[in-house]
Amino acid sequence: MEKAFPMDSSGKSEVVHDLPPWLRVYKDGTVERLSGYEVCAPGLDPLTDVLSKDVMLVQETGVSARLHRPNVIPKGQKLPLVLYFHGGAYLISSPWDPTYHNSLNKLVAEAKVVLVSVDYRKAPEHPLPVAFDDSWDALKWAASHTSAGSGSEPWLLDNVDFNRVFLAGDSAGASIAHQLMIRSKNEKMMMKLAGMILINPYFWGNEPIRSEVTDTFRKALVDKWWAFVCPSDKGNDDPLVNPLAAGAPSLEHLQCEKVLVCVAEKDILRDRGVLFYESLEKSEWKGKAELIDVKGEDHVFHIFNPDCENATNLFKGLASFMHGQI
Repeated sequence: MEKAFPMDSSGKSEVVHDLPPWLRVYKDGTVERLSGYEVCAPGLDPLTDVLSKDVMLVQETGVSARLHRPNVIPKGQKLPLVLYFHGGAYLISSPWDPTYHNSLNKLVAEAKVVLVSVDYRKAPEHPLPVAFDDSWDALKWAASHTSAGSGSEPWLLDNVDFNRVFLAGDSAGASIAHQLMIRSKNEKMMMKLAGMILINPYFWGNEPIRSEVTDTFRKALVDKWWAFVCPSDKGNDDPLVNPLAAGAPSLEHLQCEKVLVCVAEKDILRDRGVLFYESLEKSEWKGKAELIDVKGEDHVFHIFNPDCENATNLFKGLASFMHGQI
């Protein structure tokens, strides 16, 4: 977080964009992030027995990732691979944010997977669709480790079953996962995208639905955040945030056999996630959709409180989904 801010003629800091609780932008372009800027080191987590390390994925753009895997993997065993995209409204956070590091360690311990937590570049310094393009590059990096590729990361080469690859994310990261799954339709990845996990997805729309009609305060906040990260004439019906908008790619183009949508009762984004699930069920897509609706919780509660009972149950549900038990 920046400690020195530009001053106007009166000696006061001059704010041109204020987006609580994420960030402020000052007149000279200085960006002050109010949360999600903390970092923690990788290594062996004694609480979960999960090992992590940081790797550079794309030297030219600086796109990197934190890799997580169980500390001990029996010789010859191949684990599912999860490409994970963090949330933060495209504005804040990273794979080394302690909240993400700790919660993903718990998920890896429960699900017994190799997980690549992607550090895509953030707005406003890097406006959308940079985050989507960076994440696409991360997906291609992972695919380079298949038998036909040139990848050199031993954790992927030695420990991953490339017939069981999942795209996953929470909030903005869930929207990224969805866009990549659609985008993969016209690409030969040389690995099987078996499923998609959308946790509290950051889906939105111009016309309010269900609880958005009465929750005008939080709706206005989400409207403001999206207009900041993606100013366009389509507004909240841009396909990057509304997968059901006119002109958005058809859901039948999803390149996976199953989808898990996770929502939380108190989340302003809940109804959009449920609507996506319902629309997927009614579409021409041939896969299987599942819904987890967590009672009594708000947006990405499992990131902020990964030790609570509901988070533990959610991690178990994610693991069951990836291993074909739900």
